[in-house]
Amino acid sequence: MHSVSNKTSNPLPKTGKLVAVKGMNDILPPDSARWEWLEDKVRALMARYAYRNVRTPIVEPTALFVRGLGEVTDIVEKEMYSFEDRLNGEHLTLRPEATAGVVRAASEHSMLYDGGKRLYYMGPMFRHERPQRGRYRQFHQIGAEAMGFHGAEVDAELILLADALWKELGLKDVCLELNSLGQPEERKAHRAALIAYLEGHSELLDEDARRRLHSNPLRILDTKNPAMQSLVQAAPKLLDYLGEESRRHFDTVKAILDANGVAWTVNPRLVRGMDYYNLTVFEFVTEQLGSQGTICGGGRYDYLFEQIGGKPAPAVGWALGVERVLELVKEQEAAPPMLVADAYAIVPDEKSLPAVMAVLQRLRALDVSVQMHSPAVWGEGMGSMKSQFKKADASGCRHALIFGSDELARSAVTIKPLREGGGDQVERALDALPDWAPTLQSPR
Repeated sequence: MHSVSNKTSNPLPKTGKLVAVKGMNDILPPDSARWEWLEDKVRALMARYAYRNVRTPIVEPTALFVRGLGEVTDIVEKEMYSFEDRLNGEHLTLRPEATAGVVRAASEHSMLYDGGKRLYYMGPMFRHERPQRGRYRQFHQIGAEAMGFHGAEVDAELILLADALWKELGLKDVCLELNSLGQPEERKAHRAALIAYLEGHSELLDEDARRRLHSNPLRILDTKNPAMQSLVQAAPKLLDYLGEESRRHFDTVKAILDANGVAWTVNPRLVRGMDYYNLTVFEFVTEQLGSQGTICGGGRYDYLFEQIGGKPAPAVGWALGVERVLELVKEQEAAPPMLVADAYAIVPDEKSLPAVMAVLQRLRALDVSVQMHSPAVWGEGMGSMKSQFKKADASGCRHALIFGSDELARSAVTIKPLREGGGDQVERALDALPDWAPTLQSPR
């Protein structure tokens, strides 16, 4: 197993400007508002489908991913951030994906003792890859897992859940690809036929395919090498080796999708990047993000609980790449409006601050968002009214709240619209604040 160690021959830098690790990005306003928007959409949708939130550690035992994902996978062989704990020698890994950790948690805490569970998660994952558009070393996933359910209807439910999310986000031209990997015995028969076929064309195999020919030949079907495309297109198809029960499972999934108007195509080369899948696998893809066209993928993994040492339990799930989804939102101009405060508080002098801030707290308690003017330089005072109005206008807020000395003497505030169609400037009594506060709120 290849991994990235925390050991280095270079001393820690003692001078110079420190910056983020390559491929691990800061998420700053206003971009962070899009993340919050997506997360809020996901939480609301998961609640409607009765999925509950689960949160697992970022660091897991390395063996969890070696046994769960498969030792002969790109993730385990090349991409994991693994290290040895200096205190106890334990082999640990920054999670490269979340499904194995959720299964570990469900098994460790006997979550399925009283029946199946529908769960979802959000969080960062880590893979040592070459950073490029939609592919980073720290990236984020949102995922849904249904554990303890055998039925094909749950596979379909999860696909419908993802499809509903694209509609919630206003995304278009996201295509669903399906395949079935069958059961172990069916894959075994297909594997033998696939190896025999590839051995008969060994001169066309690249180095990676030759290495995987006997350890994981199914992954060869997922090759991106243009020179091998005609070879894999003509390879034996796993769908031809499915038994009656596996076919019925796959047909049920497709029938439910048809009944709900979800378009799909069967991609017999779709195998996914982890070894734990069986039966249904699927991906949602787009042509608008170049080579990183898969925005969501998943499938059934009925044997993963056993692989990590737990009691057998069926399960199915998916994960989406947050960065890729938000990139597609941006590409299709489906992004939400920039989040700004409802009002900007203008405060002519420092002695008014206690009274003004008491008013602002009352407004915030009534769900009005308020940004208060504060000087950027210590000791420069609150600044002129002209400079405060310029900053109020640049803030994007719809209203300015003017707390002049005359207004405060009358226990009042002047409300000045900052955007077209905002009406006339008015003075409001602070005693009646609950009555007029809702008029400041921007459309949510």
